[in-house]
Amino acid sequence: MAEKVERFADIEAEFARYVTDIKYATMTTVDKLGRPRSRVLFPIWELTGGKPVGWLASYRTKVKAAHLAGNPHTTYSYWSPRQNAVHVDSRSAWEDDPAVKARVWELYRAGSPAGLGYDPARYWESPADPGFHVIRIEPWRVQVVRGTDLRSLIWQP
Repeated sequence: MAEKVERFADIEAEFARYVTDIKYATMTTVDKLGRPRSRVLFPIWELTGGKPVGWLASYRTKVKAAHLAGNPHTTYSYWSPRQNAVHVDSRSAWEDDPAVKARVWELYRAGSPAGLGYDPARYWESPADPGFHVIRIEPWRVQVVRGTDLRSLIWQP
């Protein structure tokens, strides 16, 4: 049975440890017929007002754009062979503000949290590259599962 926690701070260290270890998340969206679609991507995370906010550097593919336009609810799932897992149920939206895109670029370069990130220049020339897009991830539920005993903690604001 899952235990609910009131503050994200109660699971923050474990969340950061697991996402930094696992790195890649499966992002699931829903199409206009209600069918799920998943792809593996590399979000980064920061705290804003004690709550997690995710950022995803991404190409704006037709499928992903159509799914988010039709239904912004997404899930990002992390899993390791040790059975450690993180599930982030969220609302995701494109962020087109050039200043935000530049800040997210730097978060990827610096690592957010520490140890999680990469140099986006491997894929795009700069934050102003027309192919560089950013998705803001606003979690409404985060579940952390410890593989050794399947203990599950859930945070919901």
